Formats: sequence, structure tokens, C-alpha cells
Amino acid sequence: MSERKSEWPERGDLVIASIESVTTYGAYANLDEYNKKGLLHISEISSSWIRNIRDFVREGQKIVLKVVRVKPEKGQIDVSLRRVTRRERIEKIKVWKKDRKAETLLRNVAEKSGLSKDEVYNKAGVFLDEEYGLYDGFEKLLKEGTKVLTDLGAPEDLAKIFFEVAEERILVKMVKIKGTIEIQCMKPNGVKIIQNSFSDAYKNEKTKDTKIRFYVKAAPKYNIEVLAENYKRGEEVFQKISEHVVANIISSGGQGSFRRDK
Repeated sequence: MSERKSEWPERGDLVIASIESVTTYGAYANLDEYNKKGLLHISEISSSWIRNIRDFVREGQKIVLKVVRVKPEKGQIDVSLRRVTRRERIEKIKVWKKDRKAETLLRNVAEKSGLSKDEVYNKAGVFLDEEYGLYDGFEKLLKEGTKVLTDLGAPEDLAKIFFEVAEERILVKMVKIKGTIEIQCMKPNGVKIIQNSFSDAYKNEKTKDTKIRFYVKAAPKYNIEVLAENYKRGEEVFQKISEHVVANIISSGGQGSFRRDK
């Protein structure tokens, strides 16, 4: 986050930059996260022969560069494109996008609370930032509630606003786990037993980080869907809730089984 970023980048840092001008000997770029200029010399653009610099960089282009030299006393920063690996570029862009989203969320909290963005960050945001990273902290807050912030020392009223903004602005991507439960209960109240088994399993296994849905496929087969933040968690909840339903039916004199759909 910008609140904790130093004034100058350090040698080896990856930076997001906007190409401002291209010359015969290289290009000048604005380092967006520092609002400082950097020189991208032609020798640092590519390891291969360069016939036309604009085949590699052009005005207005946003790219990931690596800092190779910093001289604050001269106001000089030299950067490199050829030293940035594909993996570094992907990871840097991912982090940069999260930071931009986090800045927007902080502004939203500031508007709702009537505080400045700096006040919001210093009173609560810094706790999420240091513990999880600010954007990931917002996501954790959304999944687990205001306790995430208050346990770290943030005021409860501000934690509530953080949570409200997370609910309004963050769409958490979830994976879907599907399966089939096949159950039968021939007792006179068999239908009620089956209904209660699903209801009881739902109440016992439902958590804030998952969504569970049952529906009839073609009796005695029932579909189950579990939405979770990752496959490991989805599989875990699917297993628990399916076992719960089947165990309830068997204990009531019925029979049942389940399987995970491929």
C-alpha cells in the first residue's frame, strides 16, 4: 500500500510503469507507484537485436520493469525490461491490481465513515494490511465478519463499515462441487425423515465460507451442490454434509449412499 511505500524504489524492485516517450537510445517511463521518472536504456529493453525500439515499447504503454540503479541525490532511476521474467510480470500485475482495488475500497470506507483515507487506513486498514495484505484482508473480513478486524485492535464501528464496503464491492469467486445422494426410507413417515435429514445436515454443516444447495434429481436420487472458495474446502464440506444425510437416513432404518460427480 502507498501509505507504507518508501519515496524511492530499491534496486531489484519490480515496478509498474507508463512509457512517456521513446528516443533512439531508449525510453522514459513514469513509475506509477512512486510518481518518478525512470530511464529504460536500449540495452535494457531486449536481449535480442533491436531494429526498431517501438517494436518493444511505445508511448502510453503500461509495463512491468525492474529497477537496476537508483541515485536519489541525482534524481536518477534506471530500469530494465529484459530482466523481468514472465512469472515476475504476472505476479507483479496481480499484486498491483489488488493494491488498486484496495485503494478504492479504502476510499469507499472513508466516504461512508466521514474520515479521510489516511485516517481510515491508520485506524483500521493498517491492521489488515500488516496481517494479510490489505485486499486479501478485505476478502477475509467478508468471509469471516468484523471479528477479523476487531480482534486486531480496530474500532468496532469502523470494522462494521469495512465489512459493509466489502459486502457491497467484493465479489468472491467460488468453485462448485456437485454430487448425488441416493437415499430411501420405507417407513410411513419416510418422506419427513428424508426432509429432516437434509435440513439437519444443512444446519450442522453450513458455514460462512460456503453455500449449499439440495434438489431432487429423480427420487430416490438427490443432487447436492457446494460453493466454496477452493476445491479442497468444497470437497471437505461436500463429504461432511453427504455423510451426515446418509447417516441420518440409515439411523432411521433407511439406506443410502453418495458419490461425487465428475
